[in-house]
Amino acid sequence: MIHETIGELLANKAEQLPHHEALVYPDRGIHYTYSEFNRLCRKVARGLMALGVDKGEHLAIWATNVPEWVTLQFATGKMGAVLVTVNTNYRAAELEYLLKQSESRTLVLIEDYRGNSYIDTIYEICPELHSCEPGELSSKRLPLLKNVIVLSEQQYSGTYSWSDILEMADRVTEEQLDARTEELAPDDVINMQYTSGTTGFPKGVMLTHSNLINNAFHIAGCMELMKEDRLCIPVPFFHCFGCVIGTMACVTVGATMVPVQEFDPETVLATVEQEKCTALHGVPTMFIAELNHPNFQKYNLSTLRTGVMAGSNCPVEIMKAVMNKMHMEEITICYGQTESSPVITQTRTDDPVELRVETVGRALPEVEVKIVEPGSSRELPFNKQGELCTRGYHVMKGYYNNPDATKEAIDEEGWLHTGDLAVMDENGYIRVTGRLKDMIIRGGENIYPREIEEFLYTHPKILDAQVIGIPDEKYGEELMAWIILKEGEIASADEIKEYFKDKISRHKIPKYIQFTKEYPMTASGKIQKFRLREQSMSLLK
Repeated sequence: MIHETIGELLANKAEQLPHHEALVYPDRGIHYTYSEFNRLCRKVARGLMALGVDKGEHLAIWATNVPEWVTLQFATGKMGAVLVTVNTNYRAAELEYLLKQSESRTLVLIEDYRGNSYIDTIYEICPELHSCEPGELSSKRLPLLKNVIVLSEQQYSGTYSWSDILEMADRVTEEQLDARTEELAPDDVINMQYTSGTTGFPKGVMLTHSNLINNAFHIAGCMELMKEDRLCIPVPFFHCFGCVIGTMACVTVGATMVPVQEFDPETVLATVEQEKCTALHGVPTMFIAELNHPNFQKYNLSTLRTGVMAGSNCPVEIMKAVMNKMHMEEITICYGQTESSPVITQTRTDDPVELRVETVGRALPEVEVKIVEPGSSRELPFNKQGELCTRGYHVMKGYYNNPDATKEAIDEEGWLHTGDLAVMDENGYIRVTGRLKDMIIRGGENIYPREIEEFLYTHPKILDAQVIGIPDEKYGEELMAWIILKEGEIASADEIKEYFKDKISRHKIPKYIQFTKEYPMTASGKIQKFRLREQSMSLLK
């Protein structure tokens, strides 16, 4: 276990590996060594202190994987502000909700993303910015928000630029920053991430220095990440995948971070080749997009070795292709949730391919896992399905300003109840079989979508499949499968249903088959099944 703050972690790595590359953005010509990156983070930390940002104060960031994002992650770790991460897909109502619920006093944002003007959005929520001085915002809708910082050289009324913050740094001495850093403790909350919102309103998950550093360190250990490694990070920073499994894991071992600002399959392939990356992260849909890119064969990926695939289950054929065609023989699978910093279990680099696709690995070091009877704390024997619970250093401090939800998630003995259904074998390997709320009950029979999806993946024409339950007068619920076919393939609903015959129980064959080109997803790559249900209901009206 590592007993230090994020600021101390980076400072120690800068001392140990001053000339080793820490952060690389090839398209921007950025190649910071650990010494240079540490100095920059210190400067930004002093700039924030000059702005009046206090220890424990909430600072929100609404941006893609720009260099300033990762700099702020470690700068706030040095001066004690809590970094509140904002989903890049948010629109006005969602942003307003998050800023209000998190009680953020400072917002850092880029100008726009995928046709969504972040500038227009913040002026819509806070029209008072048009007529106020920077740092003196008095907003009717967001009374606590005082500072807006735009990551641009263009000046916008009522806001600071990034250059303003860097210039302010001179008002705070190095000694003042050191004094602030010494006030921080590993158990302080330093990061707040909002759950993806696949169901209900997002909740602010409070994570500490200790949560993040130790989880990242053990993740790095399981994937055998070392200082010589160069990790390509195309997953978003606002999600734990990007800023814990990605950036933080690198820094715990002194590896090099090579972020991709916005996911694009060919940009990832080009970055891996150009920077000779040895590790790559992604959700299955990202790997599928990379493997199926028409220019895939043009890129030399032979330097790749390890990485993490997470976010949803991986079809066996995709895993084999990643290991063989992308040379990632040591790729690992992670499972967890934001509330657990995020990783609970992980496969190991030498696990056979079957374990990497049929299980989500075994518990990380220093992490406890048990399977209990849903709705109780009664532990179940091996190979019995129940709810997965976990306990240890990685469990969040709680949901911000939501004690009832915290109490519901973490029991009196410190066990986090994940809401996921799983089975554990005698070796501690876990298969996630579905979510408690995803379970479909058809005519009294419990059906788990994951089982049907795994079967559909074996069809030679199917690229991806998602199964949901929809209301039915006769059976209570019926199954509907949403299918993405491989490029150039054509299939009918009857053909898919025929494929099921004599291979799977009749009651598990989806009544409805719908073909699609894409699924509704969160920005972090999670498929929003509740949106699929909404679409299904509209189609079947």
